Amino acid sequence: MKRIDALRRQMRDKELEAVLVQKPENRYYLSGFTGTTGSVLITLEDQFFLTDFRYVAQAKSQCPGYTIIQISQAEPIYHHINQHVSGKLGFEDDFFTVEQYGLYRSKLEAEMIPLKRLIEDLRVIKDDTEIELIHKAQQIADQAFDHILGFIEPGVTELEVADELIRVMKLLGASGESFQIIVASGVRGAMPHGVASDKKIEAGELVTMDFGCMYRGYASDMTRTVAVGEVSEELKAIYQTVLKAQETALAAIKPGLTGQELDTIARDIITEAGYSDHFGHGLGHGVGLEIHERPGINQIGTEKLQPGMIITDEPGIYIDDVGGVRIEDLILVTQDGYEVLSTSPKELIVLPT
Repeated sequence: MKRIDALRRQMRDKELEAVLVQKPENRYYLSGFTGTTGSVLITLEDQFFLTDFRYVAQAKSQCPGYTIIQISQAEPIYHHINQHVSGKLGFEDDFFTVEQYGLYRSKLEAEMIPLKRLIEDLRVIKDDTEIELIHKAQQIADQAFDHILGFIEPGVTELEVADELIRVMKLLGASGESFQIIVASGVRGAMPHGVASDKKIEAGELVTMDFGCMYRGYASDMTRTVAVGEVSEELKAIYQTVLKAQETALAAIKPGLTGQELDTIARDIITEAGYSDHFGHGLGHGVGLEIHERPGINQIGTEKLQPGMIITDEPGIYIDDVGGVRIEDLILVTQDGYEVLSTSPKELIVLPT
């Protein structure tokens, strides 16, 4: 109810009579519903969950404190909304399609007001339950990384590595991966988002693995780059530069620092080493119900860090026809600094061949 109370405070400030929520992550955040079809309607006094026959029983089980309303072709969602709302209705303008907006606007008596990501604003600061779930998701990912070190060897494909990570994370309690797993070996390491391919891993290559899992609705995210046998001095130097940038930025994390300021700390180290043209993405992002949330830790990130935010710190260097390195931790911003949720080692690991 604390989340709904916080939403209602915002509704009063914005003079909204009700809010309609359909984005899956926001719907789950407010109601706990894990199904695929349903709408949350929050008024200043009541909360309703509207769904069809298939999900009524599930909604009754998962949405305590809600009045469950069954919609149908004879009595569609607009019919029920009109019974409870006639004034200003907030809607998720970043989630509605143009077609949906036109249909709802023609059927509803209420005036539709864009929420402008109001619920996502509430989700930026994680409560204790959310922090615990994200921490658990990260523990699962760290355990999977420890396992995969004994799986990688010359001849194994990137896809096999990704599949093994997913298998182990599910075995440990995850519902699945939090995004399409990146496994980029050798020269493919120059692709920041080089999702796993059928390329075989070879001795003398670096392998970058960017992965995470979903646990009870919440995501984890980490990246580690390992060597398969001895790699070139150039690759070792790149690795040490990225590690220095990552750890220097990490040590600076505290409330009040902007994403832009944090990004600059890491970027300056990479620039001083001569790799300014080879770090083209932001330093990090928020993580929660979605793998990419606020705040943005990048060159235009003006939002200040606050206790309860969970962010990533993931600098990288990528050089065509050579390879690449990225190292990423998942971090909780605390009252006086930070807590690193990922525990896997960051010094260069050299796997036997």
